[in-house]
Amino acid sequence: MKTETNNLSNANMARRAFLRYAGASTAVAGIVAMQACSKDNSAYEDVGGGDSATIDVGSGDPGILNYAYALEQLEAAFYIQVVNSFSADFTTEEKLLLTDIRDHEVAHREFFKAALGSGAIKGLTPDFSKIDFSSRTSVLATAKAFEDLGVTAYDGVASKIQNNDYLVIAGKIVSVEARHAAVISNLITPGSFVDSDQVDSNGLNITMGPTKVVATANLFLKTKISAKSFNF
Repeated sequence: MKTETNNLSNANMARRAFLRYAGASTAVAGIVAMQACSKDNSAYEDVGGGDSATIDVGSGDPGILNYAYALEQLEAAFYIQVVNSFSADFTTEEKLLLTDIRDHEVAHREFFKAALGSGAIKGLTPDFSKIDFSSRTSVLATAKAFEDLGVTAYDGVASKIQNNDYLVIAGKIVSVEARHAAVISNLITPGSFVDSDQVDSNGLNITMGPTKVVATANLFLKTKISAKSFNF
């Protein structure tokens, strides 16, 4: 019953957070219209069956949004499990920070799901068997990996986004993801929020292409994703 209550609370919170994206309504309408007008949705069909299927996110702007949606699904699922089973070695402040991050990630996930409408890829099944949720060290190391992956992934495809409205949304979301990455890094090692593994000597964030991002994300997914339709 407690888990069901938590899930319902998460869903209600996500819907409220989604409404706060009202300033992006033009972009949402554009995505929905694009999907309604599309006659070829093959890019969003499963390849294979069951949890072992590989799902290609598609091409163009909708494909990039589905790519982001896949990553947000992974992050949201991770933080929901973290918050639902905090280990004893987390401080009260750390629990509050991780709960805030969960709320952001769920809001991002719900935003992309609603915006993409019928063009959204299906819900992905995570595989967190390699994560020890009873260990603060394991949880924070995974959180860092996911947050760093998210920031480098958004930065790696931003130049390929054609619609300026979508680019603005992506910029707003990746800004929040970067805040998460800095907080998590500092929880692990105080003062490490701009370490060279993420920020180069010019003060610019490191980027990562879809091939490497997908390979990393798939380590934590039963339902595998592909970005082969990107062609870049």
